[in-house]
Amino acid sequence: MTGTDAFLWEFIGTALLLLLGNGVCAVVNLRTSGARGADWIVIALGWGMAVFVGASVADPSGGHLNPAVTLMLAVNGSLEWSLVPYYALGQILGAMVGAFLAWAAFKQLFDANNVDDAGNTTGANATTGGIFFTNPAHPNNGWNAVTEFIATCVLLMFIAFGPTGGELGPLSYFGVAFVVVAVGLSLGTPTGYAINPVRDLGPRLMYAFVLPIKDKGTANWSYAWVPVVAPLLAAVAVGLLSMAL
Repeated sequence: MTGTDAFLWEFIGTALLLLLGNGVCAVVNLRTSGARGADWIVIALGWGMAVFVGASVADPSGGHLNPAVTLMLAVNGSLEWSLVPYYALGQILGAMVGAFLAWAAFKQLFDANNVDDAGNTTGANATTGGIFFTNPAHPNNGWNAVTEFIATCVLLMFIAFGPTGGELGPLSYFGVAFVVVAVGLSLGTPTGYAINPVRDLGPRLMYAFVLPIKDKGTANWSYAWVPVVAPLLAAVAVGLLSMAL
């Protein structure tokens, strides 16, 4: 595996992950979507299947799609440290491109979301940030970091100790997808379960600085460190644990 190969496959896979993941959030939340109001189960299933699609396509690089996975595998010796920057760069850029593609796919619905049937501006686009990045149910960043740490540990422990044996392969992506669904259904609502730094940061950057959504809201930067730092701390913890066991 060369650095260029790692970058390319992680870029493609992560772009697909965010296209489909942000897409299911748009499907559920935008006013003129045919599935508007579909419940949390739809979002959890959509993200799980997005992981399966993105990781399967990125199988040549191991289908990490997540710096926490990459860091955990580097810490426990399953991945060369020299490749980590290539993985991380592909992942963050892929996440940004995936968010842009999700906006492009739903561009007309974002336009229509901000007005009612009579053509009056409603300001509904002020809440569209949640389609792209996570927001907590309660604004206590310390406890939200604990939630993200625990949820990410569940994912990483499956990868480190489950049937994947520390290595992701084509069939194991079914398992990883179901773990993501399980985390979403069981642990997801306190923080929106980023469990992946670039899944949150890439779309947050795009929403704040690039996506031309009329009357959009803020990017909630005071919370943005939580879904980045907590999953990376979980990666170190699980990586060290997998070395010790």
